[in-house]
Amino acid sequence: PSSHSCHTPDPCRTITMAASTDAAMCAKEGLPPAPAAAAASGGAKPDYVHMSDEEVAEAVKAGALKDHALEKALGDCERAVAVRRRLVEERVGSLDGLPYEGYCYDQINGANCEIVIGYVQIPTGLVGPLTLDNEPVYIPMATTEGCLVASTQRGAKAISEGGGAASVVVKDGITRAPAMLLPTAMAAAQLKLWVEDEANWAAIQEAFNSTTNFGKIKSVSVAVAGRNAFMRVACFSGDAMGMNMISKGCLKVMDLLYEQFPEMRLISISGNYCADKKPAAVNWIEGRGKSVVVEAVIPSAVVKKTLKTSVPALVDVAMRKNLVGSAMAGSVGGNNAHAANIVAAVFLATGQDPAQVIESSNCITLLEAIDSDGEGGPDLHISCSMPSIEVGTVGGGTSLPAQAQCLDIMGVRGASRAPKNPGDNAQKLGRMVAAAVMAGELSLLSALAANELVKAHMQHNRKPQPAAPAAAAAEAAAASQPPPPPPGATP
Repeated sequence: PSSHSCHTPDPCRTITMAASTDAAMCAKEGLPPAPAAAAASGGAKPDYVHMSDEEVAEAVKAGALKDHALEKALGDCERAVAVRRRLVEERVGSLDGLPYEGYCYDQINGANCEIVIGYVQIPTGLVGPLTLDNEPVYIPMATTEGCLVASTQRGAKAISEGGGAASVVVKDGITRAPAMLLPTAMAAAQLKLWVEDEANWAAIQEAFNSTTNFGKIKSVSVAVAGRNAFMRVACFSGDAMGMNMISKGCLKVMDLLYEQFPEMRLISISGNYCADKKPAAVNWIEGRGKSVVVEAVIPSAVVKKTLKTSVPALVDVAMRKNLVGSAMAGSVGGNNAHAANIVAAVFLATGQDPAQVIESSNCITLLEAIDSDGEGGPDLHISCSMPSIEVGTVGGGTSLPAQAQCLDIMGVRGASRAPKNPGDNAQKLGRMVAAAVMAGELSLLSALAANELVKAHMQHNRKPQPAAPAAAAAEAAAASQPPPPPPGATP
């Protein structure tokens, strides 16, 4: 005999019986036949592929099939999403506004998202051409904030009119910091001394580098707090953002440390001293990912014509907002106007990890008046220094079709191929992120200096919204009805 739970509560859901009796009971109650899981085949594996969507959904509700296992059971990822939506709609209502058909579910299954019910569409705009390092570049931005792309485009235009921006990656290394517990504080201090002793660097380097073809350990340091030791490892990760790569290398270094400190205990491969996806002064000071500096000179005539303000006004608002205001707020890494706005939009467009916008938007934006070669007053020097831009052009969401297309637009899709060096694509992406940030900073600060910000947002962000389909249908139906008769009149 085999057991099976049917569509509804008692008796079919709770009674265990032979397959024939089970089917008869369900038929008596007016229920659909039980799924093939109840076939009298002596425990044969259910053939979910040939069941109807309704039968598969009932198997999930009965507990015979796990929701998260639909893709594997059906062998058709889009069908699995459709069945899952059927179940979800029973609990939360219609999902008609969330599209699901025609997506690359086979690609994301087991890689990018679980328990999938559809996908969210985000409008994507394009900034460019922005002249960066003597090359016109185009930067996609996915956002729902009106004015953001248009404003960044204005900044890009001003930068290009001034001759373009220059950029450089001054440091490139993703970090991971395992947390370790030692028997005593003295033992933790001894571990720090051993790790940071130059005589042991070769052994650490050999252990780490043995785990990867592309990753190369660059530095290691240890912070001690009582019996706790936090070893911050930095490694070059090629064109990958690098978290998986560095985590694997750190585990190999742990094996080496166990030989020297057998009483050491690894508490967590990530001890928050990395620091990943959270505000941290260590990233602001030491850097993480790509540390980028970008600058440009904007002639005073361009400031007046394109940005609709003056150099002295821009310098003044930048100083009081980015420096004094951020200092009053106790900000760490926030000496900028809205760097996170641009970083988030580029990250979403290019398949980066959105949570890493937190540290990737660390930025200090500085504006200065400098001597001009011509008439019309001083020119404007602007720079953005961003010590922790965490990006990659391989892995994660970068291979999804839309995101890969955006990387193609930027000329940095996939791994760097000869004559490029490994990591060139990821470094260029980091430089383009910083350049886009600078364009956005320049335009927003100009709008603030000219007191145009609220006016622009009221104009572009306050359009009347179209009525929802149901509301529109109700309005149309009401409009088609004849007017009610006056009071006292006979219909």
